Amino acid sequence: MRDWSLGLGDPLSLTLAADCRLGETDYTNDHIWELELGGGDPPALALRTTYGLRARLMRLFPRFTLGGQVVTDPLGFAVSPRLTRFYPNYLSLTFSPFAGIEVVAEYWAPASQLVAGRLTVTNRNGEPLSLLFELCGQLVPLEGQSLACASMQSVSVLSGRTADLAPVVFMTGGPQPGPGPYPSLALDLALAAGGSRQFTWVQAALGSAEASFDLARRTAARPWDAERARLELLNTAHSVEVRTGDPDWDAAFAFSQKVAASLLFRRAPHLPHWSFVLARQPDQGYSLRGDGSDHPSLWSGQSPLHAYYLTTLLPGLPELAGHLLRNFLAVQAEDGFVDNRPGLAGQRSRWLAAPLLVSLAWQAYQRTGDVGLLKETFPRLQAFLRQWFSPAHDRDGDGFPEWDHPLQTGYEDHPAFTVWHGWGQGAEISAVETPSLAAMLHRELHLLAKAAGLIGFTVERQTLEMMAAAQRALVEECWNADAALYHARDRDTHLSLPGRLLGKGRGETAIDCAQTFPQPTRVLVQIRFRGEATRRPQIVLRGRNGRRAQREQIEAGQCQWGPGVAAATSSKLYTALTRVEVKGLQKRDQVLVRSVDYTFEDHTQFLPLWAGIPTPHRAQALVHRTLFDAGRFGRPFGAPACISAAEPEAQAVCLAVHLPWNQLIGEGLLAYGLRQEAAQLMVHLMAAVIENLKKQRAFYQFYHAESGNGMGERNALTGLAPLGLFLQTLGVEFLTAGRVRLSGKNPFPWPVTVKYRGLSVSRQSDRTVVVFPDGRVATLNDPTDAIVTAE
Repeated sequence: MRDWSLGLGDPLSLTLAADCRLGETDYTNDHIWELELGGGDPPALALRTTYGLRARLMRLFPRFTLGGQVVTDPLGFAVSPRLTRFYPNYLSLTFSPFAGIEVVAEYWAPASQLVAGRLTVTNRNGEPLSLLFELCGQLVPLEGQSLACASMQSVSVLSGRTADLAPVVFMTGGPQPGPGPYPSLALDLALAAGGSRQFTWVQAALGSAEASFDLARRTAARPWDAERARLELLNTAHSVEVRTGDPDWDAAFAFSQKVAASLLFRRAPHLPHWSFVLARQPDQGYSLRGDGSDHPSLWSGQSPLHAYYLTTLLPGLPELAGHLLRNFLAVQAEDGFVDNRPGLAGQRSRWLAAPLLVSLAWQAYQRTGDVGLLKETFPRLQAFLRQWFSPAHDRDGDGFPEWDHPLQTGYEDHPAFTVWHGWGQGAEISAVETPSLAAMLHRELHLLAKAAGLIGFTVERQTLEMMAAAQRALVEECWNADAALYHARDRDTHLSLPGRLLGKGRGETAIDCAQTFPQPTRVLVQIRFRGEATRRPQIVLRGRNGRRAQREQIEAGQCQWGPGVAAATSSKLYTALTRVEVKGLQKRDQVLVRSVDYTFEDHTQFLPLWAGIPTPHRAQALVHRTLFDAGRFGRPFGAPACISAAEPEAQAVCLAVHLPWNQLIGEGLLAYGLRQEAAQLMVHLMAAVIENLKKQRAFYQFYHAESGNGMGERNALTGLAPLGLFLQTLGVEFLTAGRVRLSGKNPFPWPVTVKYRGLSVSRQSDRTVVVFPDGRVATLNDPTDAIVTAE
């Protein structure tokens, strides 16, 4: 495993949490910590948490005194802290608080309610000295008492209470209450020249001080070196080591794997296999109800897109895709319905899962060669896909299904469909046929047909290939040559018309629109409320469709509701709209009548490229006229969610770079042999990731396409560095049994070496050298397309 030397100014992400691969993690009472290399009051090298918002703050930090000089602030250290090793539940740093005093500080989270540390202090001076070490604690409780020195079973400890927790800090070596201004445990270290002292501390936070003390003392007695060796072996086996010509990239990929692995949770009664949360931060992890059902959205289930992206971030866990797939199928109904976000506490979204489950199965098969998985899951995946073509999801019966809700899509803030932002159009998504959904279905059907061929289901393979071809044709109908992009269209008219304002009013109103349309048009009524009173609007549309007069009444229950807004989409089409009547409003409420706009452009519309649908000519237009056009999606820090917004406050949402969607776009580029373009996209994405790891010491949920600034939740799954896309772009895929698949040539400006389980692959500009664990070497001239084995 690589030894690092990372300090302030380098990429860093220093969260610390229990690792489910090494022991039990508690989904309902999980304590997550973050190490801060300075800052706070007082500025210190501090481990920080809030126990999932059960305390305002809990900090643990060292204080050193030598010859009357006191230091806690790392900026005042003789040698500033450098991070040397990092795993999901372990960090190791070196520093010197004073000249000639070398400290190795290790931090370890062995379980959800535990955190521990070990310090090794060495005197590198030529003379003996006496150093006072204090482990200081700061607890700012919501209710309870701050940390204070106490004696438990004749041992000096720090003890406090916040909410339902009684944290206790225990330290080996016979500490005494410290003399400093903060509650602390102190050791007077008499160090000979060249001498060392080593001691351990443990913080446990259970429901009573006695239970916390007992757990902390037992944990301090665990064999630290053996535990460290165990976690290093496991992380070495589960990680891909990357060495590029840029150490910032190397660190970003290593931290990405660390954070991604920390998001995993073991199986629970409601999900039989490993699952995950979307972020694991100090303010998260606590369920007041005690069963996890009240966890916020980031902890409330696995979606297909998130599952797919997570598996690309952890190529060293080839079995993960199978685990996540089986979780989805574990909640499948008899009719084939699979929930879009099954959770560890039994949470359900009640929407049909996005069609990415076959992609998970195929990914698992490609990495493991497990044909048995395909055979086991084939009938259930077939039944799941059949659900998408049922009348509940293909409302006009034309073979082009529609989404049921924006939450299914993986892009819930879509300006065309969101009502959670006042500037959103708020159109009913089930009235729209989107090329993204049809592209997903095409790819799923195509992959399931390939699976059918592998397991000998010839008739099913032919049927699935025909269905995939039909989806391909429907997607191609959405191509807009002028825009060089696939556009959404109305469910019933199959037209992609621009929207416009048809009329407006205030309060209970009757708006005489007197509008005619050359093509049948769907109408949208937007209401913006003023004040807090509850409203139950009733809307009546009057007009005609062709020669037939029609009247449509929309009740409050048919509207989509957001903060201070409601939106209603007509179920009927109009060639003329004469009048719109709205009742049940207050005087200052605003009413806007529009025709639905289908000309929006967003990152989901590149999905046909990922699905392999466009002809090479169209793919070139899509890539060069749209994706890499600086005025559209070709931005400095990746492809944004969408390229235009009518309202200034929408810019941050529209210009957010979603790495999972950029991952799919990059895979699409590679599918068409555009390896250099995929490398260019990687460079843009990594620039945003690395900038935030350096400045904010964190990944972020999204990145601004123009500035690179991080947005949203810290260290979220969707902001982790896309290691999978990097390896695919490099043309390296590690397989089971010590095999590696190579394709193309290295498109990056420097040689790259990647290592996995003793297998090393070095890709230079024109050749690849593979070194197997037994020392055998294979050299290939590039470009190449081969599976290389030691045999």
